[in-house]
Amino acid sequence: MSPASELGRLAEAANVRFILALFVDLRGKPCAKLVPVEAVETLATEGVGFAGYAVGAIGQQPRDPDLMAIPDPASFTPVPFLKPGLAIVHCDPHVNGEPWKFAPRNILKALIRQAEGAGYQAWVGAEVEYFLVERDGKGGLRPADSLDVAAQPCYDARGVTRMYEHLTVVSTAMNELGWGNYANDHEDGNGQFEQNFAYADALTTADRVIALRYLLTMLAEQRGMTATFMPKPFADRTGTGLHLHMSLTAVSSEAKVFPAGEDDRGLGLSPTAYAFVAGVLEHACALQALLAPTVNSYKRTGAVSTASGASWSPKHATYGGNDRTHYIRVPDDQRVELRGGDGSANPYLAIAGALGAGLDGIARSLDPGRPGAGEAKGDPLPLTLLDAVQAFEADDLLTGVLDAVGGGVADYFAELKRSEFFAWHSAVSSWEIDQYLQAF
Repeated sequence: MSPASELGRLAEAANVRFILALFVDLRGKPCAKLVPVEAVETLATEGVGFAGYAVGAIGQQPRDPDLMAIPDPASFTPVPFLKPGLAIVHCDPHVNGEPWKFAPRNILKALIRQAEGAGYQAWVGAEVEYFLVERDGKGGLRPADSLDVAAQPCYDARGVTRMYEHLTVVSTAMNELGWGNYANDHEDGNGQFEQNFAYADALTTADRVIALRYLLTMLAEQRGMTATFMPKPFADRTGTGLHLHMSLTAVSSEAKVFPAGEDDRGLGLSPTAYAFVAGVLEHACALQALLAPTVNSYKRTGAVSTASGASWSPKHATYGGNDRTHYIRVPDDQRVELRGGDGSANPYLAIAGALGAGLDGIARSLDPGRPGAGEAKGDPLPLTLLDAVQAFEADDLLTGVLDAVGGGVADYFAELKRSEFFAWHSAVSSWEIDQYLQAF
């Protein structure tokens, strides 16, 4: 069936009247046009056009030709619980008929092809954390639930119950979409929640993270709240992570390649899995530019303590068993959990970077050594966004990941993030005024 007829069939079967043709820029900003179902055949065959410079961080100037968003019918997602007759379809941006090299989804698809060329299919699960907040009378942030004030609110049954309507609408939506929501909980910060869904292939999971962020934002707004994925909205509370659970299967046989039964390091992983871990650890500092890509990210990873007593954020590139102080946690012999990412991460770039690093470890038969005995071993992770960008620029493997569709993307991304750092650095904060106004 052609893409045109397939998208039309899906829309008709779901009683869809309008389709959000959606993609994200390098920062992860969701961009879309609302396309009526009457134009679905044109959407499927020609795509829908955007002025790329107006989109944001996607490598275009005002003089450049249109960016055409070409829908992927496999990603078709009806969202009638948000608006009756509405659906989302994730798109691959093209320019002049070619996949646009600055588009994050195209970059991840290139890394998936690299993995398949090496004989592997990548599987990913993602833990999406977020805060539900509102503005106070002075413009500051506070939890949307005014009773959510406990020093250790994690898993608090009362906090979950007070947000029952929001959490259950989201859970029901995920299950109606076939995502397999299996748990919804109050996380470690006041106002912080997590809603889990089943793992899938790498591209599907990245699409679902983007779709879920959009749905959470809109559903929260319907109840007068703001859903934020900002890594550290509160200085004294736990930050928001985006933990990635990764595994590989063999393309030829669909057999799992991570488990090995018993091994001399005690984690039950195969040599392939240990090499994958070693690759991620070797590139960890550079990888943080993709996993933790904002100034605010380093308020989370640099946190010494929080109101609950733990930051849950690794500070060193270590790995170990079922131990949440490590950069890579190995909860069982089926997968590894990468804990360095936060809520600002673009899931396409984060997964592409981690996959590229792991495949490099496999290709070079790297050895991660013995599992760490605590968070103080291993390379220290970057202290600021600028440090992460500098590590990224010095890492040929990771810059190659961003340049997988075409050259110049890594340089563009690094300059984008360097400018972000210095824009923040040049702003005068209230802390500086408090410290220095009459200090001398």
